[in-house]
Amino acid sequence: MAEVVLKGVGKCYGPVVAVRDFNLAIADQEFVALVGPSGCGKSTTLRMVAGLEEITSGVVAIGGRVVNDLPPKDRDIAMVFQNYALYQHMSVRDNLAFGLRNRKVPESEIAAQILRAAKMLGIEPLLERHPRQLSGGQQQRVALGRCLVRNPKVFLFDEPLSNLDAQLRSQMRLELKELRKRVPTTSIYVTHDQVEAMTLGERIVVMKDGLVQQVGSPLDLYRRPANRFVAGFIGSPAMNFIDARVAAAGDDVMIATEGLSLRLTDKVAATLRKHAGNAVVMGVRPQHVMLDGAGGGNLLRFQATLSTSEQLGDQQLLDARLGGTLLRVSGIDAALKLADGTMLTLAMAPENMHFFDAVSGAALG
Repeated sequence: MAEVVLKGVGKCYGPVVAVRDFNLAIADQEFVALVGPSGCGKSTTLRMVAGLEEITSGVVAIGGRVVNDLPPKDRDIAMVFQNYALYQHMSVRDNLAFGLRNRKVPESEIAAQILRAAKMLGIEPLLERHPRQLSGGQQQRVALGRCLVRNPKVFLFDEPLSNLDAQLRSQMRLELKELRKRVPTTSIYVTHDQVEAMTLGERIVVMKDGLVQQVGSPLDLYRRPANRFVAGFIGSPAMNFIDARVAAAGDDVMIATEGLSLRLTDKVAATLRKHAGNAVVMGVRPQHVMLDGAGGGNLLRFQATLSTSEQLGDQQLLDARLGGTLLRVSGIDAALKLADGTMLTLAMAPENMHFFDAVSGAALG
């Protein structure tokens, strides 16, 4: 078994708290992504699992064994770094063999392991080259191969694709998914890119300021964010947020802001009625705002002024001004000609609206 369990794990650098009370159980063969902005503690957490950072508090267990005091070499993990960390004076073959030779593995077994990993990653023709003779994508494959030959209990990835250009990152994401099917090893993947987290992770851990904000599947985080931070961080383009106030009049519950007043449906009203008179933040994703004309009696309609548009090939992204708020609308036909300043009638379905406490940011309902 290669279950990884973190209980109450914390890390302090003097008075600075980098990670606070981190709790997570990662199942055998599960792929978990840690995501968040720079400085949120995700890489520090990964390094504590690897043994590269001393744990201030809590317990880390790998395969049922507490590893707090074990050095990295005794934890049976393999790590892929952002900067590849290849030995420039060694050939690709020797880079792949280095860790195995340190473990006194017989040369015949080393050769077999290198051949297996090279075939899997498509780097057989590169084995006699040196890292300086390789492209960024090829170097990243070598770094992955060095982990594969170890056949560890756990793979740890520390932003492995961030040094690659956008097209190569997309290609390497696909290759990692294919590799995952062939080698379903327990994996922890750190990234600041929510697209990588959403496409690769079976579960995602969203972090901010050293604290876990939410843990769940990509779809759970997208559809049911626990707070405003998660809602804004997950999804591209980012969710629209509108400062508003809840008002109740008899059986009706309204959401009102500058340039907008909407009567909420009974289902949404049931959630917000107890917040009548309070300030809230309404969230709606750009994909869930549409130009009116699609029909549908349950859509909530309102007016906004087109500020600007961005052409994105087969579609365009609109920025529309609603009072003092700029609202993004995606998925608009690229052939549709709209002049800046045009008054738009926009619509959204009530079930796609999110509401958050204006002070704490916690999701309401």
